[in-house]
Amino acid sequence: MSPLKFILSLHLKHQRIKTTNSGFTLIELLVAIILAFLVITPLMLFMTGLLDSDRREQAKVTTEQELQAALDYIARDLQQAVYIYDADGLTRDRNTTTIGSSGIRDQIPPVKSAPNCSVGTGTNPSVCTPVLVFWKREFVEGSVGVSSATDTVKNDGYTYSLVAYYLITNPNGSNTTWSPSARIGRFQIRGTVNAANANAVGNNSSAGYNPPPLSDTITGASLKEKMNQWQTALTASDNYTQRVDTLVDFISTSTNAPAATCSSGQRVGNDSSGNVSGFYGCVDATEILAQVYLRGNAFVRLYNKNNIPFTNSVSAYFPNVSVRAQGRGFIFTK
Repeated sequence: MSPLKFILSLHLKHQRIKTTNSGFTLIELLVAIILAFLVITPLMLFMTGLLDSDRREQAKVTTEQELQAALDYIARDLQQAVYIYDADGLTRDRNTTTIGSSGIRDQIPPVKSAPNCSVGTGTNPSVCTPVLVFWKREFVEGSVGVSSATDTVKNDGYTYSLVAYYLITNPNGSNTTWSPSARIGRFQIRGTVNAANANAVGNNSSAGYNPPPLSDTITGASLKEKMNQWQTALTASDNYTQRVDTLVDFISTSTNAPAATCSSGQRVGNDSSGNVSGFYGCVDATEILAQVYLRGNAFVRLYNKNNIPFTNSVSAYFPNVSVRAQGRGFIFTK
């Protein structure tokens, strides 16, 4: 029996050695954690930097694309212009006594209130500034009947429209719908089609519309003096019902950004302090010519804050575009 017990005891010891569970020591675990940290942390930082860089580039590209689309829209609008107001017309009130000092500032928003651009409702002229204001001869499809106003067979007609583009700033981000920098708004009032058999479409004019002051009864030695005497059809107590609709947001309000020099015409678009904003132009009223400049702010798109000034080192985040547009419309006075 002794030899059997000895063999059995050896077998049991061997089995216990085989079934013993092995594991890591605390030092081994600590070493593994440190090694993992040293490997994973740089990878995480690299990925975070890559994602942040991509987000920044996307903000710059999107801002520039939106600016270009807005500029193309404004340029197409200006090509239909028959007259463009310069700084004289936009910074002076209507004056029937001294014709050479007349303007239309008090005839259009924000002095004459309109939704999204008015005095006394959270905005004022210093935060809703007219930059481009012009008359254009506008095509109106299906606005004239062939044989009568109710004729089902229709022709197209033309009318005049007063169009205004505004720089609308947002001090302190008080309007949470838009960015805390600035946006560009568009306002338009349209007249009736001056043609026989004009139908309901052709006779549908905007409240406050008056035609351009081109009559022989209007005093003025030049077209500019006549146009600067335009008067709205609204009474003193009435306001416009047409909205100033937003065309593009994230416009720069940085006063450090460089501005182009006007080779001809007058600069329009300065803020109340005389600083050139992210939307301004050089207007030659005589030649019906405008050079329009836009500058965006991608930082506001990234951080929803308007606290980073323009410097040459971050100029890529302030993309700018410009266009030179000639009014090709004509004034039909018959």
